[in-house]
Amino acid sequence: MNKNPIAAIATPRGAGGVGIIRVSGPDLIGLAKTLLGAEPRPRFAHFLVLKDAHQEQIDQVLLLFFKSPASFTGEDIIELHCHGGPRVTQLVLNRVMELGSSDGVVLAGPGEFSLRAFLNGKIDLVQAEAIADLINAQSDASLRGATLSLQGRFSEQINRLIDEITQLRILVESTLDFPEEEIEFIESANAKQRLEKIMNDLDQIIKISSQGKILRDGIRLALVGPPNVGKSSLLNTLVGEERAIVTPIAGTTRDRIIENISIDGIPVHLIDTAGIRDSQDVVEQIGVAQTWDEITKADIILLMHDVTKAPDVNFGDIETQVRACAHSGAHILTVMNKLDLLERQQTDQIKDVAITKQIYISAKTGEGIDQLKETILRFAGWEGNAEGGIYTARTRHLQAILVAKDHLQKAMTHGFGGNRVLELFAEELHCAQNYLGEITGKLLPDDLLGKIFSEFCIGK
Repeated sequence: MNKNPIAAIATPRGAGGVGIIRVSGPDLIGLAKTLLGAEPRPRFAHFLVLKDAHQEQIDQVLLLFFKSPASFTGEDIIELHCHGGPRVTQLVLNRVMELGSSDGVVLAGPGEFSLRAFLNGKIDLVQAEAIADLINAQSDASLRGATLSLQGRFSEQINRLIDEITQLRILVESTLDFPEEEIEFIESANAKQRLEKIMNDLDQIIKISSQGKILRDGIRLALVGPPNVGKSSLLNTLVGEERAIVTPIAGTTRDRIIENISIDGIPVHLIDTAGIRDSQDVVEQIGVAQTWDEITKADIILLMHDVTKAPDVNFGDIETQVRACAHSGAHILTVMNKLDLLERQQTDQIKDVAITKQIYISAKTGEGIDQLKETILRFAGWEGNAEGGIYTARTRHLQAILVAKDHLQKAMTHGFGGNRVLELFAEELHCAQNYLGEITGKLLPDDLLGKIFSEFCIGK
């Protein structure tokens, strides 16, 4: 890791009341004295007038000094709080870089402050990722989930399992030099029961992590179907305002419209698409091509139809095409819209014969929308109730956990199957331990570490 002091603007671009410039490095007392004109008092707000090289005032600022190791990064940190205009914050940063040039101050890269906090043992990798999740949270639920991860809830569970696997490894490997006694010793130490408990606990973590991934990543939901079935009307209803143009003219929607909404605290990326049909219009053809592209990406596809056209129209043809295009993990939910155009008797008859994956709604009146929302969350796998709350999780976490589970299953076979090989039992435990260690960063390739932190914002 680069040991040079790093500096960056830590507040978002644009105008604001306050702008913050952050500097982190192994020894910043000299730079702090240069800026302040005196030795700074740790964790105290010092007022100063910052001037440029020509002694012209840049801004009135507050300087805070955090002494290593009692800081976010574990290094010395200087924070300069100035007025929040984009130009003034840039001028303050430039002046800090000038005055700190002799100390080797360089511009920070994305996530470099958090990376230093991780490398200096202030946070583990899950907590570092939770910082980014906290910043990017799209709902109250995802905010709470990120907070739980930042507090170490996820890490504690992973570390506890690693410790339990370590103890089991010690037990197994300590017997390998005594083959005549190893089986009896393993059995008397309840090794099988201990491994079963580890696997059961891991299953619970898998369940909560799957929920946490939904909480972090949200649900990608595509509204697809023929023209004029009410896709744009449904988008407007779900968003709660007129975001898409609605007309009786087929082919009104020609481009994707993407809106981010929340259903019971779960982020939903809602995509309205062009109606699927053959068209000679070049622009509409592009829109339809985009529709098929969105179908390949969606977690859930709402395949919409006009209920007033049933049973005269064969809805199965388009469903077959959509299923062939969707990825293997996608869910397709048939939505029959325009109930408001039917007589009540017709509506009741239709609902009586409704199939499992078919929802009847009116995007115009709101009828059936609550049931639709519930079904979307159910199809996504969201359960929402977990003791102690649901922490955010990432795809890499879940992948590592699933691989660890596979190694534990192999360990069970080698340790307690028909043909016991305790050397392989011990090795599979070791592999499971390593994959779990990747989650918190105890065992992680440098290239993957760099990729993870490159996704962070500069200044954090």
